[in-house]
Formats: sequence, structure tokens, C-alpha cells
Amino acid sequence: MSAQISAPAAPTAEHGRSPVRSRRLIVPMGALALLLALAALHLATGTQQLGIFEVAAALLTSREVDSLHHQIVVDIRLPRTLVAATAGGMLALAGALLQSVLRNPLAAPSVLGVSSGAVLLAALAVTFGPPVGTLGPVLPLLALVGGLGAGLAVYTLGRHRGRTDPTRLILVGVLLSGIAASATAAVVIVGGSSVSGVLRWMIGSINGRVWHDWHVLWPWALVTIPLALATARVGNLLQIGDEAAAAVGLPVERARLLLVLLAAMLTAGAVAIVGAVAFVGLIVPHAVRGLVGADTRRVFPLSLVAGAALLLAADAVVSTVRVELPGDPLSPPALLPVGVLTAFLGGAFFAVVLLRRPHQSGVS
Repeated sequence: MSAQISAPAAPTAEHGRSPVRSRRLIVPMGALALLLALAALHLATGTQQLGIFEVAAALLTSREVDSLHHQIVVDIRLPRTLVAATAGGMLALAGALLQSVLRNPLAAPSVLGVSSGAVLLAALAVTFGPPVGTLGPVLPLLALVGGLGAGLAVYTLGRHRGRTDPTRLILVGVLLSGIAASATAAVVIVGGSSVSGVLRWMIGSINGRVWHDWHVLWPWALVTIPLALATARVGNLLQIGDEAAAAVGLPVERARLLLVLLAAMLTAGAVAIVGAVAFVGLIVPHAVRGLVGADTRRVFPLSLVAGAALLLAADAVVSTVRVELPGDPLSPPALLPVGVLTAFLGGAFFAVVLLRRPHQSGVS
């Protein structure tokens, strides 16, 4: 009799857990669907608006069938779409890594000086090196060195008595980021004629990205993204605290160094192509955790997809905006860099966080 009574209890428990399981499936599937829709919108958006069917036809047919649409979609917009999606995903994934390492939801690549270090070396190369067109794949390598150097410097200076203090890491990162930004400004002043080239990295822009930029970016992404996703279990352990992580056998210092280096590699690879696009690595992981919780096995891959979607959407918006250059009426209207829009989004995000903080502290 008791067996008959207890048998229905199992389905009830399953039914109780089904909404959570359904949400875990719906959120990533919805994110992927949104990413594909935004990619299609990005391909259709620009000076000459195209329909979805025209975009699909240009992708599926040869140049001889429709040379104009093929040139617009495949030669001009497709590499920009791929660069925007990949760089946005890399920046967001780097932010998710750092937020798990530092146990701070407001940590980001820019806070640790990785972006500023990458921008500084790229600015030095553009200002004092050979013409940008001849730098080729050397420029991303220099940016990678700058980002890794900044990350290692922050990690080294953030150690105290043989251990790494997350708060000290952030403070040192802010300090080195300010120093690198000041040095970049000095390079801009000294460079003179190279100011426009340096601003590409300082603000962040996807304007004019072509197949060459994509061919430089995708090898970095192919190596760093799978490695970063594979560290999700390590990120979970680091979030529970150093003592608890060490108790289950994790070498805490080596694990933290690994995640910091991976975040630096992801950031430097993206910054070398699109510049220091602001706040993507901060906004996206923070928002993702609000949807799926703190488990990095879900936060890391969903941040990758959501970061790609955010930068695609932002670049689709700025690609339709033309700005008249003051004092030069003969120059054609210029496109806004995408970093301007993400900076505004970041400011709005901080405003929302500050407004909600009193309520959160009251609950706790």
C-alpha cells in the first residue's frame, strides 16, 4: 500500500523540477536563435538596405548571377559580421572568466588593464612602426603581447605574501590601466598624423573590417575559446573560495593564473582587431548570471553567445548612422564607431545597478 502511495510522488518531484530544466534549455536555444537573427539583420543593414531573401540569395549564388548584391553581402558585410560576432563573444567570455576568478560581478578586462595594455602596444606600432597595411598579423601579436604583459603584471603585483588577493588584483589593474591609458594619450599627441589610426583601438570600431581582419582573428578564437570553455569547472571551484577549492584538490594559484592568462588572450586577440570596445565584458556576464545563475558551465557558453549578439546588434545600429564632420563639408559623412554605443550602454547598465543596489542590500 505504501508503495502505491509513494509511486506517484516521483512524478510530482519531476514536475517540480521541469520548469528549471526547461529554462536551462530555452535560454541557450533562444540565445542562439537571437544570434542567428541578428547576424541576418547585420548582413541586411547598411547604406543600402537589403531584404532577408536578397541576403540569402547573395550568399547562395555566385558573383556572376548577381554581382552587386554578392559584393555587398559577401565581400563587404560578411567579414564584418563574422568579426563583430567573434570579437563580442571573446570579450564577453573574457569578462566571465575574470568575474569568476575575482568573485566580483563587476570585474572586466578593462578593469585589469588587459585592454589598455593591448591598445598601448598597438598604438606604438601604428605611430612609430611601418604603415598599418604592412603590419599584417604582427599587429595582433603586438596587441597580444601588450595584453598578456598587462595581465601578468597585474597578477604579479596583486600577490601578497605568496597569495593572490582578488581585491588587490582589481586595485592594481585599475592603476596600471590608468598608466597605460595615459601613455597611449602621449603616443597620440606625439604621433600627430597617426591620431586617427590610434583612435580605432582607443574607442573600438568594426568599420571597414574586411576578410584580412577575419583571417587574423579566427586563429586566436579557435585556440582560446575552447580552452576557456573547458575551464568552467575550475571557475566554479574558484567561486566557492580559495580554502574550499584547495580542500577538493584544486591548485588555486595555478588555476587563477590560467584563467587570468586565458582572459588576457581572449581580450588581446579581440582588441587587436576591433579595439577596446567598452563594457561588453562587463555587461554580458553580469546579465547572463541573472538568467541562468552562477554556474560557470552555463555562464561561460551563454556569455559567448550573448556577447556576440550584443556586438552584432550594436554594430547594426551604428552602421545606419552617418555623422557630418565639422569644418570639412567636402568630406563624406563618417560612421560612428561601435565603442561609442557600447559605452552608452555601459553607463546605462551602471545606473541600473546603482539604483537596484539599495534594494538588494536590504534583502540580504
